[in-house]
Amino acid sequence: MNKFVVGGLLILAAVVYLIASSTIAGAQYFFTVDELLGRGDEAVGTPARISGAVIGETIQYDPDTLTLTFEVAHMPADNELLNDEGGLALALHQAVTDPGRARLKVVYVGPLPDLLQNEAQAIMTGRLDADGVFYADELLLKCPTRYEEAAPDQAGQ
Repeated sequence: MNKFVVGGLLILAAVVYLIASSTIAGAQYFFTVDELLGRGDEAVGTPARISGAVIGETIQYDPDTLTLTFEVAHMPADNELLNDEGGLALALHQAVTDPGRARLKVVYVGPLPDLLQNEAQAIMTGRLDADGVFYADELLLKCPTRYEEAAPDQAGQ
């Protein structure tokens, strides 16, 4: 009987260890551009997920190496703040056109996303390098035209 209890406890301990170690290894923090840059050297090399507004004029893509570079501008992460700025489409527009907003260069290697355009919201997972560039492993995009129905008077801006 004791063998079964000890064996069961060992199996339970192994399962708990595997869950804890995989959770810690995959831990990523979600930051705005301002928050990530504000962390300084502490942010370098740490896995992070960030969100920002794509600045269309900075988009460059090399189809030979599949290397995409662009800049994102800081935008609020809080839905309440986004609503205060007039909704997502207007917040994206303001982020891109405001030269005082923090900006971050992003490098992503992979196929050129269809939704990549000026004032799209980019959500990226990766790491900030010591050179100040965010190297993205994953890139998700939200196109502002998707929100035109919610705010038709903002779409023409």
